[in-house]
Amino acid sequence: MTEMIDGLILRISDFLYTPWVPLFLVAAGLTFTICTGFVQFRMVREAFRVVREKPRTEGAVSSFGALMLSTASRVGTGNIVGVAQAICLGGVGAVFWMWFIALFGGASAFVESTLAQIYKRKNPDGSSFGGPSYYMETALGQRWLGVLFAVFVILTYAVGYNALASYNLQSTFAGFSFYDAGVTPAILGLVLAALFLLCIMGGGKRLSRVTGVMVPVMGVLYILVALVIVLLNLGKLPAMFGAIFADAFNFKAIFGGFSGSCVMYGIKRGLYSNEAGMGSAPNAAASADVSHPVKQGLVQMLSVFIDTLLICTATAFMCLLSGVAPAAELAGAPYVQAALGNVLGGFGPVFIAVSMTLFAFTTLIGNYYYCEGCLRFILRRQPGRAFMTGFRIVASVIVLAGAMASMGLVWDLADVTQGLMVVTNIPVILLLVKPALLALKDYRRQREAGKDPMFRAADIGLAGKTEFWN
Repeated sequence: MTEMIDGLILRISDFLYTPWVPLFLVAAGLTFTICTGFVQFRMVREAFRVVREKPRTEGAVSSFGALMLSTASRVGTGNIVGVAQAICLGGVGAVFWMWFIALFGGASAFVESTLAQIYKRKNPDGSSFGGPSYYMETALGQRWLGVLFAVFVILTYAVGYNALASYNLQSTFAGFSFYDAGVTPAILGLVLAALFLLCIMGGGKRLSRVTGVMVPVMGVLYILVALVIVLLNLGKLPAMFGAIFADAFNFKAIFGGFSGSCVMYGIKRGLYSNEAGMGSAPNAAASADVSHPVKQGLVQMLSVFIDTLLICTATAFMCLLSGVAPAAELAGAPYVQAALGNVLGGFGPVFIAVSMTLFAFTTLIGNYYYCEGCLRFILRRQPGRAFMTGFRIVASVIVLAGAMASMGLVWDLADVTQGLMVVTNIPVILLLVKPALLALKDYRRQREAGKDPMFRAADIGLAGKTEFWN
């Protein structure tokens, strides 16, 4: 029965990714890059400026808070295990295609998050909420599509991604002497599920506080260790870059087996890592209290770069400079453990285990945040306490089950669910790109005039068509 389920999920994954998901991501990234005038390159400095702004209302979610919440979901076990798996199974060229999908995906992240701000809704206390389901309903008039997308988000984050995060965490401990494949995954899964349930019972504000502290700390520590390894192996850098680019453009190998190529693994694991174009981060972006939608579009664009160009690159460099050759049997956590052990001795595996614990935990709670907002959209109201208690318990059981599942099942399931989000969200933001472009034009005009941009829906022809900006 398990093998039949695994086979079915794998077939669905192959259908989605050959070629639809890569085609949608690349087409959208290139289209939005050109339409926005290369916003992800030209306005990086502006993005760093606005991320430091405080919210207009005391106690509201700041740009930085929304950035940390979305980064908590983006920066996770995929940045360690996913990168290692892509290199071992797809080849070192997968690193280049991760960079490619992040650089151009930054424009997609800008557009979808700007749209989420334009079409966000207002809470009774004046705060805001929203996401792709809301711009599908408001701008397209297609509530059914918004409900379908909300279901895909819940399947991706509560099931696909959280089961995978749990599996990846327990797999990191496989190299330690105490690990027993028949017992340890269940114990680690149970502990993680219990801690996860304890945290989510505290609600969204606790999630924001926890991720706001843990995400920056773990990210900085991880990058510092990577820098140490790079400095210890500076002489190997030219050969490493040469191998990455040579493999990335080995078209004979790529087209000889596209589904297992560096391009496919780079796109799959890059998407799992940075989520640009999936429609996930806009759910966090809509909660930010900003004076102009473009500000949060720029901030979420930064999150893509933090995730892939910093954290994923750190993992790739640590592994490729370690002297340990990638191999299929090492795919995932074993490769990272072996690589750091070879460079840092006994400290390496311990450091990765600690990092994975922090990455996995922040991933779980960041992922869960998206689910609550989608339930609210589906039900047209804030879910009751009894319903949410039941949902949180089920979400915790999935975390436990993920720890005990097989590697193939959890990765293929995550690929399928994230692929469903992509093929739903990308066509919508391509259709709705005009308001985002007009908002960007309005923002640039005000900045050039020396103003702190303030947005009104009427300024881009949406008077009375939004709830928040009239």
